[in-house]
Amino acid sequence: MTEVLDVFVYMMTNKPRGTLYIGVTNDLVRRVWEHKNHLCPGFTDRYNLERLVFLEQHDGPSAAIQREMNLKRWLRDWKIALIEAHNSEWRDLWDDITL
Repeated sequence: MTEVLDVFVYMMTNKPRGTLYIGVTNDLVRRVWEHKNHLCPGFTDRYNLERLVFLEQHDGPSAAIQREMNLKRWLRDWKIALIEAHNSEWRDLWDDITL
């Protein structure tokens, strides 16, 4: 029997309508905590992307990875519209995933 794993596609930013990063993880709390504490050298660290503004849960890695790749091909305006449809105030969703 194959276990279905919850995998998340998420977006980080530094401010409303700021620089965007799209990622995928099977441990959202750990991964966002790493971004917030600058334990991920590279893009998110360089641009101070500490605010979780979007997340989607998927049943398994294949669907999540495909969604991540599709979102990365989207125009910036489409990504902003997606975030604002779910999080119009660009609130940091950290408390939502940790409480």
